[in-house]
Amino acid sequence: MGPNLVDHLLYEPEDSGILWIKFNRPERMNALIGSSEENGTVAKVGEYMRAGDDDPNVRVIVLTGVGRGFCSGADMRRDTPGEVKGENFIGNRGTIEGPDAPREHFFHGFTKLHKDISLIRKPTLAMINGPAVGSGMDMALHCDIRLGCENTRFIGYQQLGQIIENGGSYYLPKMAGLGRALEFAYTGHLDAQRAYDWGLLNYLVSSDELEDTTRALCDRIMRTPPMVQWVSKRIMRASVDSTLESTMVLTSNAGGILNGSEDAEEARRAFLDKRTPVFKGR
Repeated sequence: MGPNLVDHLLYEPEDSGILWIKFNRPERMNALIGSSEENGTVAKVGEYMRAGDDDPNVRVIVLTGVGRGFCSGADMRRDTPGEVKGENFIGNRGTIEGPDAPREHFFHGFTKLHKDISLIRKPTLAMINGPAVGSGMDMALHCDIRLGCENTRFIGYQQLGQIIENGGSYYLPKMAGLGRALEFAYTGHLDAQRAYDWGLLNYLVSSDELEDTTRALCDRIMRTPPMVQWVSKRIMRASVDSTLESTMVLTSNAGGILNGSEDAEEARRAFLDKRTPVFKGR
């Protein structure tokens, strides 16, 4: 069963096996609506991704934005109510009030979302078609692979008195190195070429090639047995905070299990028969 849909976030599965999740507020450069509320953008991204993860017809999940922006983060128009299926949001503050509201919004909203993205078992791609600001940047960094173009920008909230969140504070030093991560923390802006040079973007292509490049990468991903991808992802993400010995144990155990899977047998038969394999994820 799919997610409960909202207008400001599109859920577009294709027969090809690609699920497109698109921020859909192009008039606001795809700024977020709400925070931890049930129908706010943050909660919905996690819900959509979990739905795609549970759909046996989905092989790859692509997060992107409609229009010129990827996601411009929090909507700073705090005086303009938004309407989302009966819920009333004031800017990005949401409906919770009180002195602890900011922590609640971060921990129950953004922190949960970032954890949701990192725990998705299937391959996740961020097709960053424009500025990725604040939480938009964090969501992109939590995805497995990032593709960008000349319009891609990573922008933090430093000038507004806020730190980069879990994606930036955790993954940025690991991807780019501590010195570069601190440079971003001190300045808050990174253009497409430097993001590619630092290793944040796997691909940097022209804007008119971005979707075709993304689709071509998805096609190559879907040629590999899905269980191999799921297990590889879990082991590699765990190894970031683990030891060589622990990683060796995980790979040894997983290798034996995968060797007896139906998909491994299908891969071997297809190789010998010189045909395209048909994988079932088991």
